Amino acid sequence: MTLKSASTPAAGAPDFCAGMHSFGAPWPDFAVHAARPAITREAGAAADPRSPDAAYQVLLMADALRYVTLQMCAAKASGHPGGFASSAEAYAALVMLGHTNIVTEVGHHAPGFYSAMFLDGSLEGLGIRTMTDLMARFREQHGLLGHLSGAIPGILAPAGPLGQGQHFAMAGALLHPGVLFPVTLGDGGLGEPYVLSAIKHFHTSYPGTTNFLPTLIWNGFSQEHHSMVSCLSNEGMRRYFEAHGFARVILVDAKDFDDAGQAGDYVDSTRFSFARRMAFSGAVLEAAHQAAQSALAGTLTAFILKQLKGAGVHTHGAKSHNLYPGDTLGKPEIEAALGARALSPEAWALVRENFVRAGGGPAAKTVVTEKTLDLADLGPFPVRDYALTENAVPSTAVGALVAWLGGRDRRFVVTNADGNEASGLKNINEALKIRHPTADPLYNQGPGGQVYEPLSEDACAGLAAGLALFGGRSLWLSYESFAINGWPIMQTVTQAMAELRRRTPSAVCLFTAGALEQGRNGWTHQRPEIENYIAAQMRNGNVYLLFPPDANAAQAAYEYAQTSWNKGMVIMASKSPLPVRMTIEAARRAVREGAAVLYEGANGPRGRVVLAAAGDMVLLPVFAARERLEAEGFGVRIVALVNPRQLYRADDIAADTVAEQDLTLMADKAFAQLFDGDRLVAISGGPSGPLEPVLIRAKTALRATLAWRRGDTTATPGELLDLNGLDADAIVSRVLAMGQ
Repeated sequence: MTLKSASTPAAGAPDFCAGMHSFGAPWPDFAVHAARPAITREAGAAADPRSPDAAYQVLLMADALRYVTLQMCAAKASGHPGGFASSAEAYAALVMLGHTNIVTEVGHHAPGFYSAMFLDGSLEGLGIRTMTDLMARFREQHGLLGHLSGAIPGILAPAGPLGQGQHFAMAGALLHPGVLFPVTLGDGGLGEPYVLSAIKHFHTSYPGTTNFLPTLIWNGFSQEHHSMVSCLSNEGMRRYFEAHGFARVILVDAKDFDDAGQAGDYVDSTRFSFARRMAFSGAVLEAAHQAAQSALAGTLTAFILKQLKGAGVHTHGAKSHNLYPGDTLGKPEIEAALGARALSPEAWALVRENFVRAGGGPAAKTVVTEKTLDLADLGPFPVRDYALTENAVPSTAVGALVAWLGGRDRRFVVTNADGNEASGLKNINEALKIRHPTADPLYNQGPGGQVYEPLSEDACAGLAAGLALFGGRSLWLSYESFAINGWPIMQTVTQAMAELRRRTPSAVCLFTAGALEQGRNGWTHQRPEIENYIAAQMRNGNVYLLFPPDANAAQAAYEYAQTSWNKGMVIMASKSPLPVRMTIEAARRAVREGAAVLYEGANGPRGRVVLAAAGDMVLLPVFAARERLEAEGFGVRIVALVNPRQLYRADDIAADTVAEQDLTLMADKAFAQLFDGDRLVAISGGPSGPLEPVLIRAKTALRATLAWRRGDTTATPGELLDLNGLDADAIVSRVLAMGQ
């Protein structure tokens, strides 16, 4: 029997219950096991995790999470309740144990995480105080977006694409020894092979950092079908984890407690008798306790809960994954599920108190990402001012600064998949060492190194991005052609950084070995198109794509990036010796302002030609073309597009909507001084996206664009330039053809 309420809570119910669809009768033995909260204020966790009271209250918390999740989703006939529903006992058990720094690999578990933040009061920071508020703000702008965001009070990290959450857990574990970071994994996402392989490499590199707890919610289904691991036996799943380095795998299978005669390997614990539900809840709590203690004591541990997807909500399996139009509060199946999960007013009060006490207070006040991490002071960067007469390798110049920074900040981590030496960055390895269990000075490696080198761009980007989001400094190094394999998590993190209420170091990347340097390697290594991807993100307002033209500018770009906050900073730097064209001070100005004149010739009888270039190696044909254009009677100005984001107009980008705003965009007068002329040719050694700020803003009527077209195997960079119409002949021909 349930009582229905609309906008006010039932008699005796806490104020946050206003808007709850149903209330239920007290559970059996409520007075025995729920006389007081199992979580003590002093400990922030259950005084005795093995007590029947704690198991009973975990069960209450689990059903509370299911109830809130389902009613919230049904209010919008939208959202994903089924996956989290099968995790409810595991999540509640971790909270009962005081472990509230929980992240997830499963973006579709968002409604459950929001329910937890609602129950502990964290969402009051968004003005969400009652169930009515929660329903109104779910999946709405300035509310609770469909997948997790770190901008929501108490939520540590975003979750969207599968296979990202474990990186945040590992980053948190590195930065906060002694704190447990559970990460829930879905068996749908477990089919993405890099989840466990990333953990395997991390554990090999950091064997002493085990204070994260992968928690597999093994429910048999993914989004629209059975999961790819649904046919594994329990022993097979244990072996799967053990093969990835887990020394201890603790598995609780709901099937072992079933007294309802459910068919199949996956069952719904909410269909058990109350006594068996209690036994199951106690087993989950005990397993979570053992797993947490094991992980915190130095053993790589996995916790697995096997329970049917959709347990305790309106339907089961993949059909429970999300709600469809018509799946509203009035639908019989949803109404029945809410009635079955409805708690009494007294139970809601107890549940709220346990959630508020867990971990020492609401997550919005206690989880590690709600505070700014203290960082080592860096002081002035020891840049080297290369002379204008020199040739120098830009990437190597940056490497010297990276090595210095790593010495100043021992928590700083460099990640790389393809080998630093191949990018002219051996100086990083020499100073900071590759992190590897085998000490070998020949290869600059050892167990204490700061260079993390898995052969996976996803793992590299993931750890670097996670460290930055959680408040530490990092650097992801990659070949330009392979960076796309890791970029999705960088996009996720930079979007999250735009929304944060706290400062965090920018996610910094250095991409080397540009397409024009990769002649003999052929088109497999000539993939600069990622520049277009990142260039499109410049409009977000906190993403910067930097093209330092020489070694001085590369140093200035790195200094600029590593002293910024809440941004995504991507530096494209050559690994080849190139002419130094800017002093260090001129480079610093160019990085801040967006562009700089590298050459200004006298006026010519045929007018002024502006050659605006994004890149470094492409400047070689640009300067060669300059001599020939001047011989043709043109005055020539060569402008380096060092930081194209700064060349946009204020209304082109969302700069005013992001954290740590940077509104120092180039003014019209300064822009005109750089780019006004009789003819304008915008040139890129990669694709044309980075040229957009100039092309949409320049007033020159006669304009053209030269950019990357496609790759091929060539013996020299010159041949590749010629193939793409970027050689001096092509530049001169394009200028001469303009206006004809």
